[in-house]
Amino acid sequence: MEEYKGTEMQEQEAAAMETAGVNEVAPRSIEVITAEIWLYKQQAGAAILEIGRRLNEAKAQLSHGEWLPWLEEKVEFSEVTAQRFMRLAREYENPSLVTDLGASKALQLLALPASERGEFIAEKHEVNGQEKTVMEMSKRELAQAIKERDEARQKAEELEKTMEEQLEEQRTVYDTDMAEIQGRLEEAENRAAGYAKKLEDAKAKAAADLEKAQEDIDSLKAELMEVTAEPAPVAVETVVDEEAVKAAAEEARKEAAEKLKAKIEKAEKAKERAEQAKAKAEQDLAAMKVAQEEAQAIANQEKKNLAEQVQALQKKLAVASSSEMTIFKLHFEQGQTSINKMTECIEKMMEAGDGEGAGKLRNALAALLTTTLEVLK
Repeated sequence: MEEYKGTEMQEQEAAAMETAGVNEVAPRSIEVITAEIWLYKQQAGAAILEIGRRLNEAKAQLSHGEWLPWLEEKVEFSEVTAQRFMRLAREYENPSLVTDLGASKALQLLALPASERGEFIAEKHEVNGQEKTVMEMSKRELAQAIKERDEARQKAEELEKTMEEQLEEQRTVYDTDMAEIQGRLEEAENRAAGYAKKLEDAKAKAAADLEKAQEDIDSLKAELMEVTAEPAPVAVETVVDEEAVKAAAEEARKEAAEKLKAKIEKAEKAKERAEQAKAKAEQDLAAMKVAQEEAQAIANQEKKNLAEQVQALQKKLAVASSSEMTIFKLHFEQGQTSINKMTECIEKMMEAGDGEGAGKLRNALAALLTTTLEVLK
């Protein structure tokens, strides 16, 4: 294989120009020149990829230690240039991209993941206050756009990580609090169930006591009526004194009546106590039911509040994951910083006694803010 010698080719081109003679050629149109430049650019882009592919192929065939000497001696490439061509060949299948962007920009774009590169090239990016496509940017502007993109992505990832940590922490708190609330609720329900059983038992006993007291009262009243209605029989063998017998009978009737009245009074008090016990048991049962409902409502509200806190964090996490939101925050912070610096300049001019200059700057800043407000309407 013959070595390619750049100097020899230059000498041949110079000789050809001399051979062409000294006759001046009429200048060609700018359109023709432009078209030819694009033609050679396209050929150059395709050539770079083809060279890169062949460099990859050659490196795969050469043994260890043969690669660098072969580059320098056979094809006159530095290792850095060869690596660039080889990377371009591996990463770009379409030569038109390399042609349109140029090798330098195409190499800069290798800093982006292959899956995101096409989208980045297709979009416009704000550079130094202007929106530009990748093709419209200079190499420095492209480097700046990639840097800002990486910084925004890093901030988004850091923010998302922070939000995820907060969300996980909130989930832990949520689970702990929910378990505690549920435990308290179950404990309260168990206590309430035991208390309710006691109240139900007390109510049932009071009802039974009330029923028995009423039966005793009815029985005693009936017995009292019998006692007061008929004279008590007096067993005597010989009636000695009829009046004495009547008096004795009346006395016995009165005594029996008094005893029955005392029993009735006692039964009435027992009935009253039973009614009070029953009423209290019913009242306590009703109050306990209300307390249970209130406790359940409070527990449900606490659960709802905890769930809303977790949901709010999830929404924040979703917003934080938005690249557009992160980019906006980045530019918003930069805008705030710029406005603060401009305000400081105006204040310094005022302090220096240049009121007229400060007024012009203030008007310019006000006009900028007014224009921004109009755009947002």
